[in-house]
Parts: sequence; structure tokens; C-alpha cells
Amino acid sequence: MVFSSLTFICVFLPTVLLAYLLIPNMKIKNVLLIIASLVFYAFGEPVYVLLILVSSLINYFFGRLIARNYQQKELSVDASYALNAKVAVTLAVVINLAFLGAFKYAGMFVQTADSVFGLSWNVPVVALPIGISFYTFQAICYIVDTYRREVVATKNFLKMLLYISFFPQLIAGPIIKYHDVDKQLDKRAVSVSDIAIGMRRVTVGLGKKVLIANTMAGVADSVFSSPLTEVNIAVAWIGALAYLMQIYFDFSGYSDMAIGLARMFGFTYRENFNYPYISSSIQEFWRRWHISLSTWFKEYLYFPLGGNRKGRARAGLNKIVVFFFCGLWHGASWTFVIWGLFHGLFLLLEEYLPIKKLPRAFGVIYTLLVVTVGFVLFRADTIGQATYIIVQMFTGFHFEAASVSLALQQLTPLFIFTSIVAIFACLPLKARVVQVIEKHSKGQAFLRVINASSFIVSIALLLLCLLSLSGGGYNPFIYFRF
Repeated sequence: MVFSSLTFICVFLPTVLLAYLLIPNMKIKNVLLIIASLVFYAFGEPVYVLLILVSSLINYFFGRLIARNYQQKELSVDASYALNAKVAVTLAVVINLAFLGAFKYAGMFVQTADSVFGLSWNVPVVALPIGISFYTFQAICYIVDTYRREVVATKNFLKMLLYISFFPQLIAGPIIKYHDVDKQLDKRAVSVSDIAIGMRRVTVGLGKKVLIANTMAGVADSVFSSPLTEVNIAVAWIGALAYLMQIYFDFSGYSDMAIGLARMFGFTYRENFNYPYISSSIQEFWRRWHISLSTWFKEYLYFPLGGNRKGRARAGLNKIVVFFFCGLWHGASWTFVIWGLFHGLFLLLEEYLPIKKLPRAFGVIYTLLVVTVGFVLFRADTIGQATYIIVQMFTGFHFEAASVSLALQQLTPLFIFTSIVAIFACLPLKARVVQVIEKHSKGQAFLRVINASSFIVSIALLLLCLLSLSGGGYNPFIYFRF
């Protein structure tokens, strides 16, 4: 089940929310959310519900083991207890990564070994459990933070299970740290305001996904599935820019919906996107793009590798390692790895080139160019296809009838209008407008009127999304690789 489906919006969410509000006891509320989350996941992945249960049980066990070793160390001078905790956290991380590797990367590595060494091995065909990358990273957060003593390992398995399986972030993130929701798992309140604000945020995310991302997806898919001989400079740029918009509005739309859904059930999640397309460097881009993931890699891989504490050369190597695995995390394909290394390379270049000294407008253009080219690698099915399209973006000055026809087919009024809306939606116009209004003598009263009006607008937006979904419009799910 996905958020952008009529089943979820019209049946699942209202049913679960109503039942949640009618239940007075917090423990029973949590049980309801666990059952609802497992049903949500089982709707498309019934077998892999067992995998979530096993993962939760394993990490609960290791969390308790680490905590018990620390407690015993405090009561004893025997240093072996600290060693036991280190062994436990290492083993827990290895097991989590082994699950991820077995289900997500086994086929990729066997196929690579077969092509390089001619081993003629059979490539294992394993259906990828949706969202496994997200909930595995959450589990590692919990284990490592328990070892670092930044969180207290829970004694309640149901809390652990709810943390791992809670449906708003289960299949598309964001990656939530346990200490951010620990207290909320035990005690939280939901007001009418929370539900209204949460639903407004869900509607905004749904609009991003259904009205903008899906429109962009149709064009991007058309270009990337076309014969390469029909791709010229115009077609290549149309496809690249369409995907640039698709992935942002799809990904940030799902994050908006996750944040809004969590708010409706009393949870507060941090922001996951902060207008990344206004960044003036790749470094700034990664501070604004998929914040929970970039934070995870910084805190759980970059810093343990040494960060920038061991010299400039070692810091550069650490960044390359981080972006290798960042690319690999996104999908079991070498195109994702090259995409990650591509970003890592530009991060290194920014250490030596005066990018930050450029006027901000030039920095934004440079960053958008790098990000757009990078997303061609991300979207392409093969390295060869990605290379060809990137070359055509800068040298494809040939205009055969087939290429011109393909380009014109994409430039529909709907696509052009949606592109204009998308460009404005990429800008932090809301914050600027609020700043201007607040300077006015009657600004606060005006803001209250705008805030009240936004709920009416969100209802209209929701109806528009429902009409689009009921009409059977194109509604791809891009997280099957994650």
C-alpha cells in the first residue's frame, strides 16, 4: 500500500485514525498502530512482515544485551563487560547489514562476479522487501546509539516494534532516530489542531506527488525508455529536467506525508528536505537534500571513519567511502554507485576550488548543473545509457525528424504548466512572504487569515488529487529499489 492510493487515503487512514482517537489507553493505541503498520506493509509484502518482526526482535535483544553489559560494568571492575558490549554492537550491525545485503545486493554482486570472472553462476532472484534500507538504518541507529549511551535500551519489545514498523516512515523514510521519538512512544497527545495541521501537510505532500511528480514521471519515463538514436540535446535536457523535478517532488512529497501522518498520531518528525535546489554548492545541497540520510552517513559512517580529524587527505578518502555507500544504499546497481562517487568527487573539488567565493547565482547554476547530470546517472538503466544521454545534453546538436517529434510530444500544455508550478515550488517563497508580512503593522492578523485560508485550499488540493487518482492517472512508485 502506498500513501498516494485511494485505498490508503479513503479507507486505511480514516479507519485507523478514528480507531486511534476512540481508544483511551496509550498502550492499546500503540498496539493498534503496530497492527495497522503490519497490515499496511502486508498489503503489498505479506511474507516480509516476518522479516520486520525478526529484525525488530534481533535488535531488541542486542539492545538489551548492550544495556545489561553496561549495567554490569558499573557494578564491577571487570573491563570485559565493555568488551562484550563492543562485540554485541558489532555483531548486531553485521547481522542488520547481512539481512540488507542478502535481500538487496546478492544478485548484483553475483552478476558482477559472473561478468568479470566468467563464473556462469546463477543470479539469485529475490524479491526486494520494500523499505528494507530505511528500517535497517533505523535499527542500526538504535543499536549504535544504545552502545554510545545516547539512548536507554527499551525493555518493552512493543516499543521497539512500533519504532521500526510505524507506517508513516516505513517504506520511504525519513530515517528516524530512536531518541527523537522515545518519549513520544510512551506519552503523546493529539489535538484537533494536530490533526488539521497534519492533514494539511499530508495534502501538500500528496499534491507534490500526484500533481507534479507524476506528471514529470510520464515525461522522464518516455525519454529514458526511447531509443537512444532519437535522443538529441533537446530530448536529453527535457528528460533530465523532468526527472530532476520528479525525484524531488516525489521524495519530498512522501516526506511531507510522513511528517503530516506522524503529527496526526501525536509524533513530531524533523524536516527531511529544505529547498535543496537553491543550494550554491554540492556541500550545501547535501545539507538540504534527504537530511535524515545525509545525517545518518555523517554520524554513523563518516565520523567513525575519522571524519576530518586525521588530516585533509584522510577526510577526502572518508568522503569518497561515504558517497560510495550512499550511492549503493539507493539501489543494487553500479549506476547508483557511480552517482554517489560523482557527488563525492565534486565535494572534494569544492575543497580546492573557490566555489564559495562565486556570486550565489553562479553557485546555484553550478550546483543545479551537477545535480541534474548526476540524476541522469541515478535514473538510467545502464551506465551506457547514462553516458549517452549526458553526452547528448552537451553535444547532441542533431535534429532528425524522430528526435524533434519526440521532444515536441513531451512539451504538452500540462507539462509546461506543471513545470512552471514546480519551479516556483522549489523556491522558499513562503518564508519570504511571511517575513514581508510580519514587518507590516497588521502582519500577525493577516497571517492568521492566510493560515485559516490554507486549510480551505488544502481541501481543494485534496479533492484535485483524488480526482487525479480516481481517473487512473500515472502513479509510479520509485522506492521499490530502496
